[in-house]
Amino acid sequence: MEKYIGGLWLMADITPGMIFTDTLRNGKPDALAWIRGNAQNPQLSGVVKFYTTPYSGVLVEAEIFGLPNIAAQFSSDFYAMHIHEKGDCTMPFDQTGNHYNPTNEPHPDHAGDMVPLMGNQGYAWLAFYDKRFTIPEIVGRSVIIHKMPDDFKTQPSGDAGEKIGCGVIR
Repeated sequence: MEKYIGGLWLMADITPGMIFTDTLRNGKPDALAWIRGNAQNPQLSGVVKFYTTPYSGVLVEAEIFGLPNIAAQFSSDFYAMHIHEKGDCTMPFDQTGNHYNPTNEPHPDHAGDMVPLMGNQGYAWLAFYDKRFTIPEIVGRSVIIHKMPDDFKTQPSGDAGEKIGCGVIR
């Protein structure tokens, strides 16, 4: 149902998107992961935030700086982003285990398979909603950024290449 107020048509009902926008703008994350780059990508940094929602799901927001395509003007590249089983970001990030997959699903249906980052000249921002995990289930695990995009078919992990960024979810 819409209302005409002050020369604008406004929705009378509140949608999940409106609640998500308010959560991102005014809410405090329930968990977050500070991302740092590997030895070949020391400029890579950022934060991935996790918010509880009233819809039994999690709102995820990521802001990443210093992705490898930073030097190429007007460049865009995709980077895979996943939640991994273990929260050990010791370089070269090889102690993070596999994708978080508590129900033993094939890729890309792991609970830890997330939306790809689209880096524009080294910067990426995204937000999405996910019901495949809860915040208590992921605290202590890691968020990994891979050098390449996820192909969404190769088993077991999407052939996304080197782990270039890591952050422990706290």
